[in-house]
Amino acid sequence: MRTLAFLLACFLAVPATAQTLDKIRKAGAISFGYIDTAAPFSYADGNGEPQGYSVDLCHAVAESIASQLKLPGLKTRWVKLTIQNRLEAVRTKRVDVECGTTTWTLARQKLVDFSLVTFVDGGSILAKLGGRLARMSDFDGKKIAVIKGTTTERALREALKRTLTTSEVVLVAARDEGLALLRKDEVQGFASDRTTLIGIVAANAAGDAFRLLDEDFSIEQYALALPRGDTDFRIAVNRGLARLYRTGEVQQIYDRWLGSLGPPSMLLSATYLIQSLSE
Repeated sequence: MRTLAFLLACFLAVPATAQTLDKIRKAGAISFGYIDTAAPFSYADGNGEPQGYSVDLCHAVAESIASQLKLPGLKTRWVKLTIQNRLEAVRTKRVDVECGTTTWTLARQKLVDFSLVTFVDGGSILAKLGGRLARMSDFDGKKIAVIKGTTTERALREALKRTLTTSEVVLVAARDEGLALLRKDEVQGFASDRTTLIGIVAANAAGDAFRLLDEDFSIEQYALALPRGDTDFRIAVNRGLARLYRTGEVQQIYDRWLGSLGPPSMLLSATYLIQSLSE
């Protein structure tokens, strides 16, 4: 009986997600999650097809896994998610990979695993031009919208405390909602990642003039969210990303979606270089 109990305990200790590659092989498909309001990283085009920097990275990952599994006909399935349910979708195996703007944190790693870092961004605040709002302290006594439950919300509260700035934090569910409140002057700032703030303004141009903080108040390391405890699958995903970094092909993806913002920052270039792992 003790032997049987030991074997049962060992069986239960095996991660439930350890068979992701087997599942992909049997289904002949890999499932990706994306958010359709995070341009230029992930969004849906006029035909409802996922597009963006993170989406292209996941396409490359799919090609790499197809090669590793010797499945030239591997299909890709895309599932639209929200900021609120993206990690749960990975945890419950609704999708195999989440391709968006998820910041890798230790708290989140209790729920899911992460790939190599895919992008480095910073938290900033969008404000209307002419309001003389260039630094965090300029928002003293004003309202700042931020998406509830994000790393940006936590970083914003910490930055306000650190700079002794008394601002009312207004929680919203999505970037479009935050931008709408800013346009209607119901808030004086909207906090999010710098690049996605630029992307949402570009995608919703309406003749408004905005500006960002002179300095970012946080650093956000994006990575692809993966099932927790599945080492083989994480290695397979990282093999595809490392090849992009090693060959320099990631520069083409960057130029396609972010080239208009200028070349990669020194920090991002270093991130690509350090993660260009060899076989």
